[in-house]
Amino acid sequence: MNEILEPGMWVRHPGAPDWGVGQVQLRTGNRVVVNFAEAGKQVVEGSRVQLQLVVGGTDMEPDLNSTPAGVKHP
Repeated sequence: MNEILEPGMWVRHPGAPDWGVGQVQLRTGNRVVVNFAEAGKQVVEGSRVQLQLVVGGTDMEPDLNSTPAGVKHP
């Protein structure tokens, strides 16, 4: 699943739910750089972790005009 990730997409780390949602900054090979709401910028090794795509305000309902819950914009 990580191979479809592009900068700007919203994800969750399944092993670290307390990190909140994060926005993909960069994907190079198996490495994905994500800026998480509660953990800041993290490099995720995509060969070991399958990030979960967040669509719209929740993981289930697509709403392309909203920001995922817990994400604050400056």
